[in-house]
Amino acid sequence: MLLVAAIVEISVLVAIGQVIGVWPTLGLLVVAAVLGSWLVRREGRRTLREINEAVRAKRPPTREFADGALIAVGGILIILPGFVSDVLGLLCLFPPTRALARRRMQRAAERRSQQMQDQVWLHTQRIRREQTAAGGGAAAGFGSRSGADDGVIDGEVISVTEDDDPSHGDDGTRSQIPGARGGTGPSGSSSQAASPDDSSGR
Repeated sequence: MLLVAAIVEISVLVAIGQVIGVWPTLGLLVVAAVLGSWLVRREGRRTLREINEAVRAKRPPTREFADGALIAVGGILIILPGFVSDVLGLLCLFPPTRALARRRMQRAAERRSQQMQDQVWLHTQRIRREQTAAGGGAAAGFGSRSGADDGVIDGEVISVTEDDDPSHGDDGTRSQIPGARGGTGPSGSSSQAASPDDSSGR
């Protein structure tokens, strides 16, 4: 970019020098530099006064800051040798042309700010949609799991062993029921006793 600007400046200087001569060309450069320096000092002091007035009035000095930026750019362009840079610098220093440049800068800044706000809003909406979709999927998965659990019946399995069977004794043998077999109960003992007739016959 700087190389292109230097080539343009040299080409313009050579073309003007060929038309009006070398000394008039140098004279125009000196006049442009002196005029630019005077405008920088005058407009700079004026802008500082306007900034102080805006601060005392408690309002944002946005216009004054924009003027100060344009004046600084104009002073830099005036310092650089060449007709193109001098013309651009003078356009930034003259109040009418500076006001036009300031309005263009403000519109460009507003468009840039609006674009950034739109991008932030779109990004926020995309994040909200993703969060909503993730929340809906989690709720659906929980509902399907709860529906599957509705068909399950909780129960408890109890194992009965021989130790728990009341028909077995402590020694593992089946207990005898009284009166089931002879000789075991009172009736059995009376049946086995000898009758008086038998003893008398003997």
